[in-house]
Amino acid sequence: MKAENVTVLIGDNSVLARKQLKDALTSLGINHFLDASDGQEVIDLYRTHHPDIVFLSLLMPVKDGNSTIPELLGIDPEADIVVVSSMGTQSQIKQTLQLGAKEFIQKPFHSQQITDIIQARLEGSV
Repeated sequence: MKAENVTVLIGDNSVLARKQLKDALTSLGINHFLDASDGQEVIDLYRTHHPDIVFLSLLMPVKDGNSTIPELLGIDPEADIVVVSSMGTQSQIKQTLQLGAKEFIQKPFHSQQITDIIQARLEGSV
């Protein structure tokens, strides 16, 4: 997979958080984005577009991230979900990974964390 062919769905109710993720991803050559401000919108966009990776916040209106993860996996059991959240207690991280998220990044994130995640996927090691 090449960066220019990757489609990323960013689900976060914060416009600033979505922009920060886009900026980090754009610097890696990714330029196909879908934006969602709530969990239901994430589900609807995933169903229609089947993006390669989903960056998902836990705190969102309508449906939170933990409610959204199982629905995404119901649509596509191979969905690549990375949670990016400020709610990073050990129990929260464990629950999120048990629900099926592949990774958990604590906000505020460092661009190197995003780089590492994308490079692993581009190299096919995830």
